[in-house]
Formats: sequence, structure tokens, C-alpha cells
Amino acid sequence: MEGGVHKPDKTEFKECINLTWRHPYILRLALSAGIGGLLFGYDTGVISGALLYIRDDFAEVDKKTYLQETIVSMAVAGAIIGAAFGGWINDRYGRKLSILIADFLFFTGAIIMAVAPSYGLIILGRIFVGFGVGMASMTAPLYISEASPARIRGALVSTNGLLITGGQFLSYLINLAFTKTPGTWRWMLGVAGIPPLVQFVLMLMLPESPRWLYRKDRREEASEILRKIYPPHEVEREIEALRLSVEAEIAEEGSLGDGNIFTRIRKAWSNIVVRRGLVAGIGCQVAQQFVGINTVMYYSPTIVQLAGYASNKTALALSLITSGLNAIGSIVSMFFVDRFGRRKLLLFSLVGIILMLGLLTGIFVGAEKHSPAISSTETAHFGNNTCPNYKAASSESWSCMRCLKASSDCAFCAHQGNKLLPGACLVSDSGVKSLCRGEDRSWYTRGCPSKFGWLALIGLALYIISYSPGMGTVPWIVNSEIYPLRYRGLCGGMAAVANWISNLIVTQTFLTLTEALGTAYTFLLFAMVSCVALVFIYIFVPETKGLQFEEVERMLEMSSWKVGIDSSSNANSGH
Repeated sequence: MEGGVHKPDKTEFKECINLTWRHPYILRLALSAGIGGLLFGYDTGVISGALLYIRDDFAEVDKKTYLQETIVSMAVAGAIIGAAFGGWINDRYGRKLSILIADFLFFTGAIIMAVAPSYGLIILGRIFVGFGVGMASMTAPLYISEASPARIRGALVSTNGLLITGGQFLSYLINLAFTKTPGTWRWMLGVAGIPPLVQFVLMLMLPESPRWLYRKDRREEASEILRKIYPPHEVEREIEALRLSVEAEIAEEGSLGDGNIFTRIRKAWSNIVVRRGLVAGIGCQVAQQFVGINTVMYYSPTIVQLAGYASNKTALALSLITSGLNAIGSIVSMFFVDRFGRRKLLLFSLVGIILMLGLLTGIFVGAEKHSPAISSTETAHFGNNTCPNYKAASSESWSCMRCLKASSDCAFCAHQGNKLLPGACLVSDSGVKSLCRGEDRSWYTRGCPSKFGWLALIGLALYIISYSPGMGTVPWIVNSEIYPLRYRGLCGGMAAVANWISNLIVTQTFLTLTEALGTAYTFLLFAMVSCVALVFIYIFVPETKGLQFEEVERMLEMSSWKVGIDSSSNANSGH
């Protein structure tokens, strides 16, 4: 759920297929750079399954949720830094070198994690991967857009977004493939080292972005690349178009005046039109994360276990549903965003999200109230392996959920014949776990056996269906349309940083919240935040569908730009 999207014209995909078939060099450029999007998706998705097996190998990680959160979120923290440095490297040294550096970081991170003897090195590897993700998230679509024919640019850039969701889906498939392989998580994380090697070799044989070369006064090199991309009769026209575009871009940058980045940010916020755009744009990006999407994308197998499915393999298999639906939703959004409009799609999406989070809250409340009881007979069956907390309160009536909440040292061993019957509250360690499973019982350290588990899966699926076509893609489209041209790069960067930071906050706190509030009330908290987001978007986010950039700017100047405004008619009335 990170990285931007580029909205292609309806006819671009057909033209894209025809043109790339006739000129495969264009497709080679796009797909070679697009491997960055695939890596982005894979490395953000793979940890959700690998985490289950890392917990099995490192007892301290299994018992300390903040370590699990850190392993997941350090890639996000690294991405914030990678994106910041990536922008500087992009401008100074070019798009090609940025992609090559990202490949080196991806490969280094994958190898560190694959051979890591401790969870500390896994975290270090995740930081390296995060640096790569941050650089790839901005460089891959930029390179594709600058090295593509203008008439199919939108379609080619949008494939990068599809490769991101495709990479996430691939990561779940590969996780599932390695569940029975010795080393499990090492293979899951290590496989990510292969695509950057492939991309590194491919990029060495590809040119630099013609636009970057032109800006660096390497005009003959830029022209030579354009001759490979365009038919001979179009080359001179495209070279002239590139010259005019670069000159306009430089002029727009100059209109912001001299000064460092902080001076420019202050100027942006002091301009009422830009400030209104920033409120809407940054608000959409923060809302995109705070409705809880990356708790599902990063912790999906863990949530499935919280719903009552103990097996790692089963949790991974069921999690494929969420990843697949997310990929499909990204495609659906392309067809509906122009038909229904950005604002309406956001509002409908949020209504669905709120309803599904409310449903999940109810499901997990029911699961907790009806979790299997603890039987003293079943517990005594395992001798001196009873959880100490249960021993101290053995006269009270305990349930599976109370056993797991009592301490991270407690686990539930289900009844041998029926998981919903009373089971045992035991010490959580590998030896006792083997004893439990040796009797063909299920071992639970997260959620408890529940007859509501299938309902939770339906709730998660409907949540993704509600999220992906609206809140998943539209915030990026709004941010590409709502700022005046001269401020677009600066404001878009601020909004993207807000998105990454919000992502980090949610990722680093989700498991802690489930321990402190319980799974049900964590989803309720996200539902309440989603209600706030619904009100915010209704009040502060205008409709930009079908408007030219100048019309959007005039609309934001109006004092009546808020609630219920018909953006198109108001903006067009200024002609």
C-alpha cells in the first residue's frame, strides 16, 4: 500500500500492447525498471509469512511483540530514509544509478537475512531492504515515465503499481512453497536476492533517462535514446517537446525562488491555495494508513491465527485471499476512478471499511467470549508443564483466551478430539509444543480455536474489497492532481513522507495494541479512526475528476470549496 499510481487513459493499454509488440525495446525498458516495483511488493509482503517461522526459531521474538513489530517495521523506517536519499541521488547522479544502488541494497539485505544467526541481523537486513524499497518506490516509475513514449506512458507506469501488488501476491505464494523446506524463513527472505541481480544486469545494458540527460546538458545522448524509442518521423518533434518541457520545469522551479528545502516548505504552507491542497492531500495519505490496511498486508497470517487457525501453513494459504483481492482491487480502480470520481470513490470505500471493521470487531468479541475452557484434567495430563499463572489461580474458571493473556509464557493445547472442547493451559516452549502436537493436538500462542474463524476471513476479504479500489489508489491520484504545477514535486513529496510515517506508526504498534486492547477493540479503534477520516474527506477533499490543473487551482481559491461542492461546475464557471 505504498508508492504512487499513474492513471492511464482508457485507450492507452490497447495502444501500449500494439506499440510494445512493434518496438520490444520499449517493453524491455519498462519491464527491466519494473522489477523494482516487484521487489518493492515482494519485500513488503514476504515478512508477513516469514515472521511466523522466525517466531518459531527465536523464542525471544515469539514472546516479545515489540521485536516482531520491529522486524516488520524497520523496512518501512528504512524506506523513509531511502526515499529521501533516493530523491537526491536521482537528481544528482541519474535514475539508472539509483536503480543499481537499490538493487545492491535489496541483494545485501536479502543475503544478511538469509544467513542471520540472530534476530538482530534480521532487523539489520530489513533496514537494508527498506533503503532499497524507498529508492525503488520513487525511481522505478520515474525512469519508466521518462523513458516511455508519451502516448503510452500512463499504461506503462501503471504496470509498476500492478507489479507492486503482484510482488506481494508472489511473496505469499513463495512463503507457502517453503513451509516444508528446512530453513523456511531463510529461503523466503533469501529468494528476494535473485530479482535484484537480474535487474542489475539488465540495467547495465540500458540507457539513462533521456530527460535527466537533457537537464544535464547531455543533449546528444538524450536524442540518441529518443531515436531508439520513437519512429524516425517522430524523433525531432519529441526532442523539441522534451526541450520545451524541461525549460518549463526549470522555470517553474525558479518561480519558487532560492532557498533550502525548509524555506520552500514554508512558502508552500503560507500560500492559501497550496495549503488547502496540502490539507486534502496529506489528510488522504494519513487516512490511507490509519484505517489499518498495513496491519492486514504485513500481519495477515498473524490475524488469521488470531481468528483461530493455528497452523502456519493454513494461515499462509488463507492469507493469499487478502493479497489476491488487493491486486484485483488495484485493477478495478483503474476502470472506476474516472466513472465515479475521486471523492465519491473515497467516501464509498470508507463506508465499506467502517462496516467491515465493525463486523471484525463483533466477530473477535464473540470469539473471545466463546473461547474453549481450560480443563484441569487436560492440563494435568501433561505433568509439570502447567503454565505457572494457571497454577496460581487454578481454582478459578479459565478460558483459552485468559490463558494466552495471562503471560507470554502461556500457551493453549487444544482438546485431542474437538478443538472447541476444554483444553490445557501449558508452558510455552518448544519441548511442550512438541508434546502437544505429538498427540495430534493443535498448539495456540496467538488466537484460540473458534467457530467464528471463517467469518473473520470473510470480514478480512470484504475489508480488502472495500479498501483497494478506493482508499488504496485514490489518495495517490488526488495528490497528483490537487497541487499547482510549480509546487507539485514539493507537495507530493511531503504527502508521500506523511504516508510512510503513518505506515511506520501503524506497523510498529499493531501487535502491541492487540495485546493491550485485544484484537476486537484494536479493530474498533481503526473503525473509529475511519469514521474521522470519512468526515475529514467529506469536508476537506474536493472532487478533481475531469478538471484541468488550472481549474483545480481556481476551485481551491474559492471560499466555498468545502462540503457538498460541485467542483466541476464551480471550476468551469470561472471560464
